[in-house]
Amino acid sequence: MLRSLTLSLALALLALGTPAAHAQSQTYTVDIRAELNGLDIKIEHVAQSRMLVLNLTNNSPTRVRCNLHYDASPQTPLRATRNIDPGRTQSSTLRAQRRWFSVIVDVVCVPAPR
Repeated sequence: MLRSLTLSLALALLALGTPAAHAQSQTYTVDIRAELNGLDIKIEHVAQSRMLVLNLTNNSPTRVRCNLHYDASPQTPLRATRNIDPGRTQSSTLRAQRRWFSVIVDVVCVPAPR
């Protein structure tokens, strides 16, 4: 009797915890608008509930500079710049300060001046 009561209590607590975990997850869309100017740049995004990580891989033979502009309204827009050597990957992160439903990322890459 005590064992079944303990099991029932454990299942009830698990069921109560499940909606809370689901309520914390956040779904949003990511729209990446890239202007790569003929450069071989691979762009990957990793969408997590409280942040967006953008990985930029430079497959070009020259160093590049990528300017990023994040728009995740109602959050304040963020600008970032990454200089990436040939064959390297750089990451840029946007952390949630307010709840967003969509993120637009403008990525403009050009050969970096020496």
